[in-house]
Amino acid sequence: MNFQSTLRTAVAVSTLLMLGAGPGSAQEITLKLSHFFPSTIFLHTKFIAKWADDLKACTNGKVNVEFHTAGSALGNIARQYDQANAGVVDVAFGHAGFPLGRFPRTSLIELPFVAGSANANSHALWNVSEKYLKPEYSGVKILAMMAHNPGSLHANKPLNAMKDLKGLRIRTPNGSSSAVLKFYGAEPVSLPPGDQYENLQKGTLDGVATEWTGIGAYKLNEVLKYHYDVPLYTVGFFFVMNQAKYDGLPDDVKACVDKVSGEELVSTFGKLWDDAGKFGYDSEKSDPNDVFVAATPEEIEAYKVELQPVTDQLVKGVKDLGVDNADEILEALKAEIKKYE
Repeated sequence: MNFQSTLRTAVAVSTLLMLGAGPGSAQEITLKLSHFFPSTIFLHTKFIAKWADDLKACTNGKVNVEFHTAGSALGNIARQYDQANAGVVDVAFGHAGFPLGRFPRTSLIELPFVAGSANANSHALWNVSEKYLKPEYSGVKILAMMAHNPGSLHANKPLNAMKDLKGLRIRTPNGSSSAVLKFYGAEPVSLPPGDQYENLQKGTLDGVATEWTGIGAYKLNEVLKYHYDVPLYTVGFFFVMNQAKYDGLPDDVKACVDKVSGEELVSTFGKLWDDAGKFGYDSEKSDPNDVFVAATPEEIEAYKVELQPVTDQLVKGVKDLGVDNADEILEALKAEIKKYE
């Protein structure tokens, strides 16, 4: 090999090393993902971590995901969208009820007695997201939209009807639930789900509005006795990626992000949460130490009539935030839920 050939080879090797194209480093990508759940509960292990594993498999190991969960500097429930929008994290799973009023379009699915199963709710949000919800998620790419199965009421004092809420301090997950609780004379307390157990244990809360999955996931069965099963509300969730981050990914990685997100991810969430909800419901109902009361169909219809002024006011509140087509979005959500029920 002559001098010029040797020089060209040396320059080529040097350039590859400077570009990080040496063995084991070339195209590896790490995505920073944040959410507000403990890393031990099923929403992390069976849903979010599964998405990360599926993405890694699809990209043949090119993409790894770094998790920042509840208790970390990036695990605040109210900051998930802002972190993704600003590029502080690349991907975020967030709760549409925190902070209150931030996602008025998404919150329409949370109105009293609108919700169906987690599968129906999740598909409804996803199916209308492109047409109706995107204005709430500027600067990010929506990977999935989801909502859980109907939430009920649980307390440490007897609950046989909605009127029994009067005077109780109840943890609320969103604005819709807060309005309902106030209507019946309760004091709504806004807390992240991970703070419920301690506050119930200390007696600073009398109860919570949550769905049956949350009872087991946060071990609330240990600190709650009375359960009033009434399909009152749901909570919307969003799973988003910083748009600039997505746009800058190699085409093959983008294709994998798209493949493991969207419809496939929404369907996974719906079944996972419905199955977990049924398990939580069955476990709690069979507990001999707890008191379980279910609202009758007649009672539910009466509550809908009682709460119509609350529903009307909540819709008006959405319109006051500039969502002129709130009625259209609500009807679209109801129609989509009906398709999957």
